[in-house]
Amino acid sequence: MDLNALGQFLVVARLEHLSRAADELRVAQPSLSRTIARLEAELGAPLFDRAGRLRLNDAGRIFRDHVERSLGELEAGRRAVAEATSEGIGAVRLASETFLTLIGPLMAFKRAHPHAEVVLHQMAAEEMARALRAQEIDLCVTSQALPTEGLEAVELLDEPVWLATPLDHPLAGRTSVSIEELAGQPFVTTRPGHWQRGLLDRLFAGRNVAPRIVCEGDEPSAIADLISAGLGLGLIPGFARRAANPASVNWIAVESPDCRRTLTLLWGAGSHVSTVARLMRTTITEWDWEAVEPGADGAPPTR
Repeated sequence: MDLNALGQFLVVARLEHLSRAADELRVAQPSLSRTIARLEAELGAPLFDRAGRLRLNDAGRIFRDHVERSLGELEAGRRAVAEATSEGIGAVRLASETFLTLIGPLMAFKRAHPHAEVVLHQMAAEEMARALRAQEIDLCVTSQALPTEGLEAVELLDEPVWLATPLDHPLAGRTSVSIEELAGQPFVTTRPGHWQRGLLDRLFAGRNVAPRIVCEGDEPSAIADLISAGLGLGLIPGFARRAANPASVNWIAVESPDCRRTLTLLWGAGSHVSTVARLMRTTITEWDWEAVEPGADGAPPTR
């Protein structure tokens, strides 16, 4: 089978849309359709259901998983040869939902290994597991649970998530608040797929109420500033509260044991891990993720 055809199949399988896949691949849609048809003829089975919207069928999902592993192993082999014959330390590919949490360990890694190339990929959590198994990335850090089949993981940090309010909000003098008390309050959060939104929806769903969302976006780092500007309330991890320059908001504990975030590092089990990826993995796992909480006066700590 042609490797290029297999790569094109994976894009169509991911998008389940021929024209969008053709645009991403920069090929003509009729040519891409013929490529998929030839693969199906060679396999002797259709890979997609074509009644209405294009959908990957059971055979297609089985084939996709094998293709991802096969192409991933080929890429791993290419990188292993490059590492063995190169005089440099090589490159490490790291994915995360947001890189603000990783600034500290990234700085430490570059100071210790200035000649290493760090390639960062920002992607949704559900895409990370697929990218790891396909060996498109070496490591990923996520705040959401991922299916761990074929992956190895280590927990980096488990921390409370706080309710942040504008300084002049009626709740600002409270030390804690229940989910029921937040019904009807305006919330600033991320779009579905980000961990903040998932946590917010789960907390409210457990009380049979729905959050009132007035702002949603793809910039988690902007949430605290939008709250500070008075647009609404939001859920902010303890890590942000411990930052060197936290936003000017009031921090209130949420009365729920589930209002927490777990930060996890994952990599492919049994796959070749390059020297530079192992060095990055060590830097991240050995990083001091626990920081001193702000003092009673609210002053931020220093690392």
